[in-house]
Amino acid sequence: MTGPWPRRRIPRPPAGSVPVDVALWGVLAAATGYGFRDAGAPSPFLDLLLPLAVLAVAVPLSRHRPGAAVVLVNGLCALGLADAATPANAQVLSLAVLSCLLGARVAGARGPLLLFVGCLVLDVATCAVLRVQPVWWFYTLAVLPAALLLPWLAGRYVRGRRELVREGWQLAHRLEERQHLVAERARLAERADIAADMHDSLGHVLSLVALRAGALELSPDLTDRDRADLAELRGTIADAVEHLRETVAVLHDAPDPEPEPEGKAGTAAGGPAHDTLEDLVARAVAFGVPVRWERRGTVPTLSPLVERGVYRIVQEALTNALKHAPGGTIRLRITHRTDRTHVSVVNDAPTGAATAAEGPAEGIGGRGLTGLRERVTVLGGTLRTGPHEGGFRVTADLPHQVTAHTGQRGARPASSPAARSPESAGRLAAVRGAARRRYAAAIAAPVVAAAFFVPAAVLLAWQLTTSALPPSRFDELTPGRSRAELTPLLPDRAYPYPPDHARSAPRPPGTTCEFYRSGRDLLDEVDLYRLCWSGERLVAKDTVPMKSR
Repeated sequence: MTGPWPRRRIPRPPAGSVPVDVALWGVLAAATGYGFRDAGAPSPFLDLLLPLAVLAVAVPLSRHRPGAAVVLVNGLCALGLADAATPANAQVLSLAVLSCLLGARVAGARGPLLLFVGCLVLDVATCAVLRVQPVWWFYTLAVLPAALLLPWLAGRYVRGRRELVREGWQLAHRLEERQHLVAERARLAERADIAADMHDSLGHVLSLVALRAGALELSPDLTDRDRADLAELRGTIADAVEHLRETVAVLHDAPDPEPEPEGKAGTAAGGPAHDTLEDLVARAVAFGVPVRWERRGTVPTLSPLVERGVYRIVQEALTNALKHAPGGTIRLRITHRTDRTHVSVVNDAPTGAATAAEGPAEGIGGRGLTGLRERVTVLGGTLRTGPHEGGFRVTADLPHQVTAHTGQRGARPASSPAARSPESAGRLAAVRGAARRRYAAAIAAPVVAAAFFVPAAVLLAWQLTTSALPPSRFDELTPGRSRAELTPLLPDRAYPYPPDHARSAPRPPGTTCEFYRSGRDLLDEVDLYRLCWSGERLVAKDTVPMKSR
């Protein structure tokens, strides 16, 4: 057995909305009462009670269904078009207020514009069915659209301002969070720099010490006690290397560390301050490493970052050679060209006599070449590594000077869209798109309204002016004459919108009557001339006031 159908929950109005709705209803009700008092012969139900009841529903409904509230009040305005005295009523103010609320509470523009078109179609259809006078048409095609469009644009402006302020506070909050993230990133980058320094400098030195200890252990001049001490020393070095590997693994968890500034290039990782490439090679040779090296070309003035990069390349290559190919010959060649420096480090296959030094060097690696490749890429160079003739080769090509583009990892200015995060770029694109659509709607709405109203106004003016019969010609019209005789005195067409009292006025039996305006004034309601015809002969003529007495 199934349970009862779930009931749709009506959303509760937000706290404090009820007094606001009551106050708004009171203002609109006061306007309705004022219009009812000034009406000539008002109907208490149609002109007072019904509008108050509709407003009591429309005002709270505008919070959740603002479009429906506008339709309800527009119905009151359409009902006012049936009034024979005037098309205007106090509900046009209510229509403007609810249209403004529609713009402030609905973000889109397509739905409200379609709603306005529907309201105007209803109003125009009402005028066509009731065959109202030109003033009613002008009111329908000018006043009612203005009451819909202009307040709606004002409401959209208020909504845009409110969203701008809210987005500003959200942006400030995101920037504050971004500052914390930048600080955390700087901390992680510093840890990565420490890890790289420890790997490059301490790892290299410990590898040299392990190699030296292994060579001394094989010396025939040592006693058993000395060999035991050297074996213990090698074990201690192995423990130190293992601790170093663990420390590097813990510290090297920050992605994409920034390159060290040029001001710190002299003391950042890689050896003592002012340590040169010659010092590095000499120290390796002093420890018994078979290194053969040469430098070709005129030594240029290198950027401190490039000079430190060359140092790191040679240092890492020597460290890996000592670790993986102990005892093998290492060939180092540095070639200086016009604008770039080429570094080549090639080690031969390991020799059997030096394999005793392999144990202490194990544990370092896996991060050296990766970090080295990253460093060379930052400097704008290229790094190639791989096996070569049974050994291993490391080659690098570096520019002499680091430009701002390469020195900053190809970073773009922060103001460019590509430098922003995808979320920020997407949000910015959405805000810009909404602003463009809002401005386009603000410009297009008056243009569309003008394109609709201007032809209607021109048509109305043309009908009013071409149906005017001057009083002098009206006096010349004599009953009993034929239409053919009187055609030169008549306007091009009859007046198409006579009021109800004029159409229902008594007429001679068996005649059809035509109406003509007595003047060309477009802003005044002039009296009408009525000509009654029996077949093609004028039977009677008289003057009908525009307003019923």
